[in-house]
Amino acid sequence: MPLWLYWVLLGLIAGSLAKFLVPGRDPSGCIVTVALGILGAFIGGLIGSALGWGHVTAGDFDLRSLGIATLGAIIVLLVGRILRRLR
Repeated sequence: MPLWLYWVLLGLIAGSLAKFLVPGRDPSGCIVTVALGILGAFIGGLIGSALGWGHVTAGDFDLRSLGIATLGAIIVLLVGRILRRLR
């Protein structure tokens, strides 16, 4: 599987899980969910690597990568909601 397709798939799954786990209304579609997941995977990978939890691996789809990406997507989702309320 090409690397970019792996990141899109991981982004879609992590973004969907983040939206499912964090209750609330989000009027965004599939593209925003994928972007949320990809950005979450990047941020989760940075946080996970810094704390020694592991990192998001490219090419190997495992639960640790999915968990770290979902954690990052939840953080991005919550920050986005806070910024939206401040406007």
